[in-house]
Amino acid sequence: MLPIEPIRWPLEAIWQAIEPNLPGFTCEVLPVVGSTNTELMRRFKTGQPEAALLLAEQQSAGRGRLGRQWHSQRGDSLTFSLGLPLAPGDWSGLSLAVGVSLAESLDAANAPHHRIALKWPNDLWLVQNKTERKLAGILVETATFEGQRYVVIGVGINVRAVEFAAQGSTAIAPGCLQDLQSDAEVASTLQRVLPPLVQTVQAFEQFGFAPFQARFASRDVLAGRQLAFSDGMLGQAHGVTETGALLVHTSTGMKEITSSEVSVRPC
Repeated sequence: MLPIEPIRWPLEAIWQAIEPNLPGFTCEVLPVVGSTNTELMRRFKTGQPEAALLLAEQQSAGRGRLGRQWHSQRGDSLTFSLGLPLAPGDWSGLSLAVGVSLAESLDAANAPHHRIALKWPNDLWLVQNKTERKLAGILVETATFEGQRYVVIGVGINVRAVEFAAQGSTAIAPGCLQDLQSDAEVASTLQRVLPPLVQTVQAFEQFGFAPFQARFASRDVLAGRQLAFSDGMLGQAHGVTETGALLVHTSTGMKEITSSEVSVRPC
């Protein structure tokens, strides 16, 4: 059996880019972990509230929104969590701002036949040749311990195509970065997305979601589409507010959807 080629993570370069504006920032890679979000939350609650990147080469119990699992094999997906003390005036829209940052960092410049779109509240979709496929997911969690508020931002990005077991005749295989760039791999992707992501979170802490609203709108995959919600509601999407709420025109008027526990899908 051939030896497994090590992943050469650019942690030193990432640390040098981030630490001057985020003193005390640390980077760590774990070969295998259940969930990077869960691990950072555990550390915070045991008195380790530092700004940190925790990266997993493989997750055995990765989590998405609404309790969904995120399966990650070594080299196929980039899975990491960014944890840091944060005290914004309003937390609304943080996952949308994170999505904007990731999409802008990942999208190929001036590509005519594909783009990375954003699906409220926390997914990145690859739109290519009139096909929409999930590319990445975001899970934002917060906690308070001894008066200090801490946020953990979990990110999972499909980098390489993997075998897909379709469930149902309409199931579509997820997208991956190699659909955009054939030589994409996890280490260079991390270096591309992380410094801008830290800058985005720091800007959000100071200014909230409003400065990101137009940038989200330019990638909003739901805008103008008929939607079905997990609670049975139907309506047409009309973008998001300056606090990140989803605007939906229903039979009873315009509604602002803020609950991240509501699942949304285009009809």
